[in-house]
Amino acid sequence: MVMDKASFEEKSKEIRRLTIECIGNLGVGHIGGCLSIVDVLTVLYYSQMNVDPANPKMEGRDRLIISKGHAGPALYATLASKGFFPKDELYTLNRLGTNLPSHCDMNKTPGVDMTTGALGQGFSCAVGIAIGSKIKKDGAYIYTIIGDGESQEGQIWEAAMLAAHKKLDNLIAFTDYNKLQIDGPIDEVNSLSDLPAKWESFGWHVQRIDGHDHFAIYEAIEKAKKTEGKPSMIILDTIKGKGVSFIEAVGAGNHNMPITKEQLEAALQELR
Repeated sequence: MVMDKASFEEKSKEIRRLTIECIGNLGVGHIGGCLSIVDVLTVLYYSQMNVDPANPKMEGRDRLIISKGHAGPALYATLASKGFFPKDELYTLNRLGTNLPSHCDMNKTPGVDMTTGALGQGFSCAVGIAIGSKIKKDGAYIYTIIGDGESQEGQIWEAAMLAAHKKLDNLIAFTDYNKLQIDGPIDEVNSLSDLPAKWESFGWHVQRIDGHDHFAIYEAIEKAKKTEGKPSMIILDTIKGKGVSFIEAVGAGNHNMPITKEQLEAALQELR
């Protein structure tokens, strides 16, 4: 069910606030790449995915693999907002005994379907899960989010080739194209050149959209679901640190950024 514009925007604000509080309470984290994917997470969990917070292991559920596993806190905030676990648990991020490590762990967190962090690995797992879903004929969609810096990994392209060969039209991938990585601008570190053309040449159905436009994301997913015989890549043009002006302004430095109590309060004020 698609939400109206105001509902989408308010839900994304809530998830951004929870993400900021989660990381800010710890004092440091991968905040830039978390905030850039909040809008796609909002659309997925609140208008597209077949999941049940009361039964996270439900057979035939849709699955989301965060291949850029360092964005785990954004996923945790989304899952908590959806009711997979209490919001108070967000304050245990990366602490001793937590169920919320900084990178996603399927053995610890309800609603997390794959352990990720080694770049490229989650995308490969998503391809394998999509193959399994096809074999079982369970009707599930497998979603995955990869980073643009992550797209420099050869493992991404090996898996992309196999997904097209297997005609995995139940696989819908997103590239978080914020054009920054830990060492600087993507185009200066290792350019991805014409990214849509790359994916098309690998046999994928490709769309490129504003990654912060909820309705554009929703419509792109709907188009992907109607595509037969090909996996889909939706390239999201995003802003690293989206939603908080001073975090956006840091640029590549917000990849793994310390946050003071004063900055936390300022960020939450912007998101009210």
